[in-house]
Amino acid sequence: MEKSFEPQTFETKWYAHWEASGCFRPSGKGQPYTIMLPPPNVTGTLHMGHAFQHTLMDALVRYHRMKGYDTLWQVGTDHAGIATEMVVSRNLALEGKGETRDSLGRDKFIEKVWEWKQHSGDTITRQMRRMGASGDWSRETFTMDEGPSQAVVETFVRLFEEGLIYRGQRLVNWDPVLKTAISDLEVVSEEEDGKLWSISYPLADGSGALVVATTRPETMLGDTAVMVHPEDERYTHLVGRKVRLPLTDREIPIIADDYVDREFGTGVVKVTPAHDFNDYAVGQRHELPLINILTPEAAINGNAPEKYRGLDRYAARKAVLADLEALGLLVEEKKHKLQVPRGDRTGQVIEPYLTDQWFVRMEKLAERGLELVENGSVRFVPENWINTYRHWMGNIQDWCISRQLWWGHRIPAWYDAAGKAYVGRSEEEVRAAHALGADVALTRDSDVLETWFSSALWSHSTLGWPDPQAMGERGFHTRLPTSVLVTGFDIIFFWVARMIMMTDHFTGHVPFKDVYITGLVRDRDGQKMSKSKGNVLDPIDIIDGISADALVAKRTTGLMKPTDAPKIEKATRKEYPEGIPAFGADALRFTFASLATHGRDIKFDLARCEGYKNFCNKLWNAARFALMNCEGFSASGAPQPRTDAERWILDRLQHTLREVEEGYAGYRFDLVSQALYEFAWNEFCDWFLELAKPALTGDDAAAADSTRHTLLFVLESLLRALHPLVPFVTEEIWQAVAPKLGIAGDSVSTQPWPAMDEAQRNPAAAADIEWLKAAVTQLRSIRSQMNIAPSKAVPLLLQDGEAADRARIERHAPALKFLARVESIEWIAGEAPAAAAAVLGSLKLLIPLEGLIDLGAEKARLDKELKRIAGELAKCEAKLGNETFVANAPAAVVEQERARLADWANQHAALQAQRAKLGA
Repeated sequence: MEKSFEPQTFETKWYAHWEASGCFRPSGKGQPYTIMLPPPNVTGTLHMGHAFQHTLMDALVRYHRMKGYDTLWQVGTDHAGIATEMVVSRNLALEGKGETRDSLGRDKFIEKVWEWKQHSGDTITRQMRRMGASGDWSRETFTMDEGPSQAVVETFVRLFEEGLIYRGQRLVNWDPVLKTAISDLEVVSEEEDGKLWSISYPLADGSGALVVATTRPETMLGDTAVMVHPEDERYTHLVGRKVRLPLTDREIPIIADDYVDREFGTGVVKVTPAHDFNDYAVGQRHELPLINILTPEAAINGNAPEKYRGLDRYAARKAVLADLEALGLLVEEKKHKLQVPRGDRTGQVIEPYLTDQWFVRMEKLAERGLELVENGSVRFVPENWINTYRHWMGNIQDWCISRQLWWGHRIPAWYDAAGKAYVGRSEEEVRAAHALGADVALTRDSDVLETWFSSALWSHSTLGWPDPQAMGERGFHTRLPTSVLVTGFDIIFFWVARMIMMTDHFTGHVPFKDVYITGLVRDRDGQKMSKSKGNVLDPIDIIDGISADALVAKRTTGLMKPTDAPKIEKATRKEYPEGIPAFGADALRFTFASLATHGRDIKFDLARCEGYKNFCNKLWNAARFALMNCEGFSASGAPQPRTDAERWILDRLQHTLREVEEGYAGYRFDLVSQALYEFAWNEFCDWFLELAKPALTGDDAAAADSTRHTLLFVLESLLRALHPLVPFVTEEIWQAVAPKLGIAGDSVSTQPWPAMDEAQRNPAAAADIEWLKAAVTQLRSIRSQMNIAPSKAVPLLLQDGEAADRARIERHAPALKFLARVESIEWIAGEAPAAAAAVLGSLKLLIPLEGLIDLGAEKARLDKELKRIAGELAKCEAKLGNETFVANAPAAVVEQERARLADWANQHAALQAQRAKLGA
């Protein structure tokens, strides 16, 4: 092994080796364990949320692979209709040839998309490899591949034949820049400064007027009613009458509905069913007409008075307000905060827009989807997320699945000249099924299905459904349901719920047994990472490092508001004046695992990466120590320990392995990483390597060889236990360690998980070494506080204690002398000389002060320690003095608290006596 830990020298080497050896493919042996990668957008790059979730999935896959499961991590990417069209359109503009999506036409534009996908769309899969993702790349799937595309068509046709898909005119989220419907997930609503206008609507009979408040006066051109609360006594006498709609020649009714908030404005609101989702629901209840006044570009259309036609929505707003003021109908204008919905891709204000779309009826599907979670067929982890699922499923609306795009799965529907729709797997099937001759012209629907439609089929389409041959080849019959889905809480409804409904409906299986919901990765201050905030971190930059200049350039390129660039540059240079150093993939992965609690948010701090790079470095140095002390030595099988230190570390190894297995079972990656960190850093590196030195350098050859065997055995077991979290450094070290233990195999990846061995549990030896550690720690604390040089050996006096203490001192005196730099050990009776004291149970550890330390400093140290112990005593006494605690706590807990009280009392009395000897 090289002297220093340099991850960049071996990470890519080992990943290439793993992939080439085929160890990521299913073995065909053992119980199936399958994870489906939530397919990231083909347009994207690996962001911190991806890297976080991929680390957890990879840890699960590697762990279960080593446990002997027939593992499959199904990887792939999503075609991401809207995002991809935007990227390719932007690229066309940057080329400067004057080509646009519309000038190229559908076929030529789609050719450009495929070309871009082939050359630049696989970035994220390359980045996944850098993170160490052990997916089966031989089965990598793209949602536009032939298999998933066949599944999409089959699903659409069957749902249509069952009456669960229909075409209808409904209100949808409409992006006027993209000119397509978008999902709720693609709408970001934030509070913005706006205005509230009060407008007078004259009563049709001329007897007065109603004042209506609105934030969107231009939409009044499509009003079909005004509305009051049925219990509002100010207006009940007007219900059923009409008002004259200003700026038009229409009269519209006054209706009553309890949707109205009587406290808002005047308690009278306008109803525009074609341009507001809530108004649409009101319109359905009251059978109001729907008048759409906007074009797909959000300009005023021919349904509005002629003078406004062709105006952009905001130009129309100005014109409407000017005309209302001229007529004396504009009552008031005032500032107002409101939620503004914007498309997450374009940043443009989204319009509720009335248009013909394809929908899936969701009521029956949702009932079944909820049942499958309620009956335990699908389990949420953490379990509280079932409440979010219940809420969404209980308030479900029919699903708008069509998009006015070119890139995506084209809807399998054809129209005749009269506009009648025919659905089928192909035009040939449609013609045959409906006896349509060649003389009947059919036109294919130009819309595509939204990306979530194909994503909802991911768990079974990637396993070959609906092709029987592919289902057999890809493991449909053995791998469905899959084992666990790892995903974020933000898409529980948009993806998780739809997968459950669709997979069950078409296969009779749930798509997965468990859904592990992760938190959202935020910056160290708890802020959401976003381009506009300038706080985005690229996981590859953390792995490889990046200069400050390059980081600034990355964060300030392509901002929606270029004016933000100076602020972002200043903040970036302040936080990362030297850029980001290279931490390596393992340090980043271990950081992610340590942060993976069951909480909602995860604060990511690079300081954690620094700490876990130090952890990898410590493991590296421990391995070098082991190899240097085992030159020319080899062994095989489990060790037969000869020393208590060996028995202790083997016992601790079994305890750690149990903790790790429990952690994986409960998806507590934080507890897995904590257990491994504590064992590797504290117990193995800090203590066992030190405890091993006397045996390794002593005269007892048998003890030395036994210690070497245990040292290598524990290190190799630790490498295997750590491998799922930190695969690269463990592989590099394992390659050097495994041959010394006669272990066959070309990779730690294919080695079995270190099995727990109850025969290696040794509570007695473990208790002895824990006692020794406590004694050494106490003595080191005295040395530190008294500023005794590390190289200076000191005498140790022992007083009082139990028979067990004497036996332990006799057995562990050499180790105690070595670890605590003690020159002599002597038991004393009677009056002890002035000494620095520590207490271990009833045993006093005394270092004589004469000629060694400052008496004043020792008095101050003892006073401080006595104050601390007095505080602990008070806590115990208060707890045991609480009748409720004593009555309700388990007996074992109460007894433990009494034992702690006695121990603190003993320590306090011993130190108090020692302090008295030193005088005032």
